[in-house]
Amino acid sequence: MTQTVLITGASSGIGRATAQLLTERGFTVYGTARRPDRATPEQFRLLALDVRSDESVRACVDQVLSQTGRLDVLVNNAGYALTGAAEETSLAEAKAQFETNFFGTVRMVNAVLPGMRKAGAGRIVNIGSLAGLTAIPFSAFYCATKFALEAYSEALWHELRPFGITVTLVEPGFVHTRMTEAAQLVAGPLPAYEGPRRRVIAAMGRSVERGIAPEQVARCVLRIVESRAPRLRYRVGAEATWLPRLKNAAPWTVFAAGVRRRFAVDAST
Repeated sequence: MTQTVLITGASSGIGRATAQLLTERGFTVYGTARRPDRATPEQFRLLALDVRSDESVRACVDQVLSQTGRLDVLVNNAGYALTGAAEETSLAEAKAQFETNFFGTVRMVNAVLPGMRKAGAGRIVNIGSLAGLTAIPFSAFYCATKFALEAYSEALWHELRPFGITVTLVEPGFVHTRMTEAAQLVAGPLPAYEGPRRRVIAAMGRSVERGIAPEQVARCVLRIVESRAPRLRYRVGAEATWLPRLKNAAPWTVFAAGVRRRFAVDAST
């Protein structure tokens, strides 16, 4: 039977590319967006979903199950970027970042697990980031959500293995999407951080512009879905492969100096 796939955050970027590729490969694909009425018509069905809402999550999963009778693969991709120094980020903004990027994933996983456990099979694919392996200045809470996703997914891998359910993390480097354009700037920026913040945002924009195509991440997800025994972690793109290795091998002062140069944190860089 055709496998059913649910992909959150599928109106653009990685989610959209993944939904399109899996649809072309014969999967029954449901994508989600907070406002599907504003999205460009797609080959796949686009459902309304707010991952911050328990009711919305339950309604979305129930809708897929009522129409297909099964849910074989969940791809957690929904999220957004928040830019600003840690000090100038309010607790409300930090909590909102976690509510979407981390707890949104937790809600989705909890909603699909009863059906997957009953079926004795299932795939959970969490879209992480290089930012979950090495922190980026002025993105402390975005990075914190991705670091949290690393630990959560690893623990979940152990817990769900006896039920025949696999858990996989996809860790891409910078991806050429609209994420930086759509990034939220903290509401209360402090003058003390103005120069470095501006330089870091500009450097991140250049990195995204040179980033890998979202279709490259989509092909990785397809490989995971089709694999008989997918690994826990898949790094996508050269940068996501070599930078964590460099972080582990080099002295911290050397690695940190490279990060500060890369993102022009210091006025002299």
